[in-house]
Amino acid sequence: MLEFLLALLTTATVAALLWPLLRMRLPARDRLSGELAIYRDQLAELEREREAGTLTPAEAAAARTEIERRMLAAGDAATAAARAKTSSDAVQKWLPPALSLFVPLLALGLYLQTGRPGLPAAPFAERGADRGPEHAGAPRPFDIAGLLADARSRLAQDPNDADALAALGEGLTLEAGGTVTQPALEALRRAYATRPDDVRILYYLGLHEAQSGDSKAALARWREVEAGSPPDAPWLPMLRAEIARVAKAAGIELPPPPKPPSPMRQSQSQAPQSTMPQPSREQQEAMAQLSPDQQQQAIRTMVEGLAARLAAAPQDRAGWLRLANAWKVLGENANAVDAFARADALGPVDARVLADWAESHVRGLKPGEPPPAAAVAVLKRLEQADPKNGLALFYLGAADFAAGDRKAAAQRWKTLLSMLPPDAPIRPLLEQRVREAEATP
Repeated sequence: MLEFLLALLTTATVAALLWPLLRMRLPARDRLSGELAIYRDQLAELEREREAGTLTPAEAAAARTEIERRMLAAGDAATAAARAKTSSDAVQKWLPPALSLFVPLLALGLYLQTGRPGLPAAPFAERGADRGPEHAGAPRPFDIAGLLADARSRLAQDPNDADALAALGEGLTLEAGGTVTQPALEALRRAYATRPDDVRILYYLGLHEAQSGDSKAALARWREVEAGSPPDAPWLPMLRAEIARVAKAAGIELPPPPKPPSPMRQSQSQAPQSTMPQPSREQQEAMAQLSPDQQQQAIRTMVEGLAARLAAAPQDRAGWLRLANAWKVLGENANAVDAFARADALGPVDARVLADWAESHVRGLKPGEPPPAAAVAVLKRLEQADPKNGLALFYLGAADFAAGDRKAAAQRWKTLLSMLPPDAPIRPLLEQRVREAEATP
């Protein structure tokens, strides 16, 4: 509707400007009359010379004949010129108005066909070489359809898969041009119930709050994510730019960020600082101009740039931890597992990082599938560091059951049940697993 009103306004403006031009008439200049006046003067002069005797009657007759011939030729030329002028005047009269109307209408038609009125400008994606090494090259197209298909396939196997629910919420949001729709919100809330510290889930829930008019709630949620993220996390530029944009639009003055980091990333924030270059203020501001799809691409490009630099500087332990967490947020679990292993090789990681590492190991498992040996090794270290860790208890129980040690499996699952609230969604599944483990083989 807005585009139609703009088209009407443009047409009315052009018509108002062209109306004087259409009514204007240029004074016509009669060239034939001037030429005939000259020839009449020549005839009069010829008659005076004949009467004065300076010309013989034969010479005067010849000269008169030549002047009269020229008069006839001038008349023929004027008739042809008048016909040509009529056609030319029609073209000159209607061509400027036609072009003036055709160009804006053509532009509007092309815009309505290929444009997206609600999409913010994206100069950041056009800058190529000016964006620094971590942004060099154009980002690859983000496969939203593939993301949604993969998420729905995984949810068909396990409706409570938090990672798949988060991916579904993200995909539905990107598919809607950055609007957190009701189906996307429902998927994100279900994922949040079992994974309340996932950066991706927290970001999109905050985006929904901002779009619903509750800017204070969105800013509070995002500021908590900002405080709990590593100082060099690749998503921080986009997050800070979005915080600044929403705060400015709502007229909210932002207080200094909270000092103590939240537990969700405390161990990582205490890790040694990486020597990798950080995004400039210009890059952070430009990030705010991108659509969610383009922001996702920019983050992925930054993460790939970090991976390329770490290949040349493999001793940067903090860099590997940052890369591992970034791959985990992007859902690249195999890459996250490899990055966690590289960081651990440079110095043993603590319980929080072990939990993230183990989670990356088991995210791709199918329902009922036991964890592989590499995952079991990380899970055992996690259980030793945190005996009440639910992730370790659940998957080590699955590993025990697959190995035939049903007693150990039942013991771990019972411990986990004792820690869960009565209405925990996973409780019925655990109780069934315990019964299977305690049943006589």
